[in-house]
Amino acid sequence: MGKKNKLKKFCDLLSYANVYENYDPKNPKLLKSEGIEADLKGKWAATHFENNRNIVLELACGRGEYTVALANAYSDQNFIGVDVKGARMWQGATQALEQNLNNAAFLRTRIEQISLFFGEQEIDQIWITFPDPFLRGSKEMKRLTSFRFLNQYKKIIKKGGILHLKTDDPTLYEFTLETLNEYDGAHILYYNDDIYKTALEYPELEYKTHYEREHLADGRKIKYIRFTIN
Repeated sequence: MGKKNKLKKFCDLLSYANVYENYDPKNPKLLKSEGIEADLKGKWAATHFENNRNIVLELACGRGEYTVALANAYSDQNFIGVDVKGARMWQGATQALEQNLNNAAFLRTRIEQISLFFGEQEIDQIWITFPDPFLRGSKEMKRLTSFRFLNQYKKIIKKGGILHLKTDDPTLYEFTLETLNEYDGAHILYYNDDIYKTALEYPELEYKTHYEREHLADGRKIKYIRFTIN
């Protein structure tokens, strides 16, 4: 992607009413369109979405494909895609505006800061779709299903709220199963190392991101874990 194209997308995001950003990890303030400061912690449904519906997060949302797909499929819920890379997020945010998806929003920030921007038990579900597996052993703590991140999610998800991991990577899949077996309060509801081998157990698994289509074209198996951490 050219530098000019990236800059244009960043400028677009600054004007989008469905995008919020945090530039400074040391200063947990959100900025909405036109650089206006927004206080949304514990108030996303009432303040941004203007309703009292459940909120579902997609972490490491990339292009926001799952966020947009779920928002289209479940109009009775609110969806927020979270990623630090704005140039990728631009695609989903733009699609959501073009499709008048008032139940889809996007947050550009670091996922390790997630509990700074959402209140206790504010989130109903969390999707982690094809995150970077950080395969080097020294990078295990950066995996989005490590203890470090599970502790963050536990602060914001409702009791009994469901978390989903969808990945093609066997190392991350096995790591997550082992981590959940060791994590106090975690409960694995379902897991499958090849979800397309038979009929899908859950209809929301049918949506495919750009990366998932690439993985399937390469002959990789798509894996899924459904769990709670309370």
